[in-house]
Amino acid sequence: MRTLLFLLIFFGWLIYYAFTAVYTGLSDVDEPARQLLLAAFTGIGLCALISPLVYRRLFDNGWPSALVKYTVHTLIAVFLGQLLMAAVMFIGDLWIGVKAVFTGLHTAWAAPVSAESAVISRSPFVGQFALLSGGLLFLSLLYGVSRRYRYQVRTVRIPVDGLPEAFHGLRIVQLSDIHSGSFDNPNAVRRGVDKAMSLAPDLILFSGDLVNNRADEFKPYLTIFAHLRAPMGVYSVLGNHDYGDYVRWPSSAAKQENLHRLMHYQRQAGWRLLLNESATLHKDGDTLTLLGVENWSGRAAFSRYGSLEQALSGTPSDRPAILLSHDPSHWTAEVVGRHPQIVLTLSGHTHGMQFGIESRWFKWSPVQYFYKRIRPTKYIFSE
Repeated sequence: MRTLLFLLIFFGWLIYYAFTAVYTGLSDVDEPARQLLLAAFTGIGLCALISPLVYRRLFDNGWPSALVKYTVHTLIAVFLGQLLMAAVMFIGDLWIGVKAVFTGLHTAWAAPVSAESAVISRSPFVGQFALLSGGLLFLSLLYGVSRRYRYQVRTVRIPVDGLPEAFHGLRIVQLSDIHSGSFDNPNAVRRGVDKAMSLAPDLILFSGDLVNNRADEFKPYLTIFAHLRAPMGVYSVLGNHDYGDYVRWPSSAAKQENLHRLMHYQRQAGWRLLLNESATLHKDGDTLTLLGVENWSGRAAFSRYGSLEQALSGTPSDRPAILLSHDPSHWTAEVVGRHPQIVLTLSGHTHGMQFGIESRWFKWSPVQYFYKRIRPTKYIFSE
């Protein structure tokens, strides 16, 4: 009941302020054109309001077609644009309220003013600024979706104390958060795999979330990802989405069977899935430990299936180790200050919160407020 009440209040607030932004921002437009634009905005806006619910259902159960997928994504972008517009107008109204209070106090203590001069109304500029802000967010989101197959390689050189000499210059390619149920272009996926292989990696590591929810999402792309090969092997771990925790199953047995099928697909692709266990990497007589744990999060909202202690069991404490763990909060909660032999942790999960700005001089993403990088220990998470 409380959730329903909150949603009703929230959507009422959103509809009112988003409509107000359009009405105020278009005050200089001819009335017929203004009414037409308001009608169009209202129709699209109402569709956008239900888009988060539709998205969640289709994300869980699979997209029926590419057209439906792109339509829902566009409406999600409209919804977020509306949200920003409403926020701008709401802040503007708060400012008007503050000014009204001070105007009232001034009126009470100073000379009387006419009622007309005491009225503080919304400025068309605020409405226009809200429209501009929402429009820019909408366009930037569409731009991001349209370029989702634009693969980028980020090279990170990591000095590691105590690394065996044979492993100096070890080239690792890390992949993460493939979410294969969101793919719709096998050729574009193949280009990504080819790009990874062009880097000539010694070792390939996948840090979880192979699917959105269901193992069969990966099946159409299994033969493509089977082309990933490296002299020291291809290793993987499970992410929070791989367990099928976010969809309803007819039985616990069906859910478990889905997980086993996903594990089988990874073996078919030639990957070695590490389930709270270790592997020993060999090169020119030297050895290096690779640890892989199931999903373990330091945040209550996410699952804890992993066991670092189990993965460490039987491994030499004086041998440097690389940890593969999907959720970067695991590093903060269980690794730092406790296991000095873990010289590098590779994680995924964050997606950079799907948004960021990166240039030669400036890097920013909302994710940095949730996952801090602590120096000097090495920690990398994939965005």
